Amino acid sequence: QVRLVESGGGLVQAGGSLRLSCAASGGTFRRPIMGWFRQAPGKENEFVAAINWSGGATYYADSVKGRFTISRDSAKNTVYLQIDILKPEDTAVYYCAAEARGSSIYSIYDYVYRGQGTQVTVPS
Repeated sequence: QVRLVESGGGLVQAGGSLRLSCAASGGTFRRPIMGWFRQAPGKENEFVAAINWSGGATYYADSVKGRFTISRDSAKNTVYLQIDILKPEDTAVYYCAAEARGSSIYSIYDYVYRGQGTQVTVPS
């Protein structure tokens, strides 16, 4: 059974940084794309970033380019999301997702597996 566990969230003042982790266990993925998504209260789930586990190619939402960095540690089966210059609008539950069903990677519903999420709060 594939399991994804996010960690690293918390309450951080605006301008600060966080590194979120997503540890994968329990299986292997046929499609080596993992993504990060976030959902703020009252809003739709939003694509943040994705990475090709195999080749390292990365994809970002325009709204986070320059502040968010996705990376992976293959030895640890872990994907990271570095968030710099945090803003109040970054407040959300952040989810990682794995095993894209097809070529689309920009919706959380494109993935077979997702974690329980980690809360990031940036007070205004």
